[in-house]
Amino acid sequence: MTGSPIAIDNTLPDRVRLAAFEVRGIEVRERSDELLSAVETEMDRLRGLYPDPPSAAEWTEPARRLYRALGIDPSRRRPSSEALLRRVLQGKGLYTVNTAVDAANLASLRIALPVGLYDREAIVANESGVVLRLGRTGESYDGIRKDPIHVEDRPTLADETGAFGNPSSDSARTQVGLETKTILFVVYAPADTTEDALRERGLIASDTMVRFVGGSGTQVCLA
Repeated sequence: MTGSPIAIDNTLPDRVRLAAFEVRGIEVRERSDELLSAVETEMDRLRGLYPDPPSAAEWTEPARRLYRALGIDPSRRRPSSEALLRRVLQGKGLYTVNTAVDAANLASLRIALPVGLYDREAIVANESGVVLRLGRTGESYDGIRKDPIHVEDRPTLADETGAFGNPSSDSARTQVGLETKTILFVVYAPADTTEDALRERGLIASDTMVRFVGGSGTQVCLA
């Protein structure tokens, strides 16, 4: 890996830690049989470990601990990684969108943490990069095929234009499509995650993304 991703100023280090990387020069396709096979393999592995959602409490606990630290009740608003796992264990499988989104979902299942996937060229960053902060009064952004995502007093990534992502929902403004050439990938982890453990999860996610969308990954940076 070479280079570094856009800098992220984490103003909530006592609640959340981040691992981030970019993958540049990617090719996003509508589908990949190799990727779908890898997803099936991971789903089979998880179903072999956990017969139903309640049995996966140990797997879901880090993400739930993160949400509680962020002031979010994980029983009312499930972490995105847990929502994926529940679909798997309920036999529903995963939705397919495109190879970048599908690979990001696979990475989330492999590391058991919420992730964010953003089109780097849609992010309007200043020389200091972007910031993870609490949402401002009345702040929201348009979700992907969803109603507006309200982030007031909730953790959110923001650039010069405003909020664009959080551990639950990405924004329509920075969503990744077939035209995307560079992605910013963010792993959201509990504040007590060690640097080694967080970097390892970032590397697993980076390897997953490069394998299925190509391109060249940058160094995994922690924030």
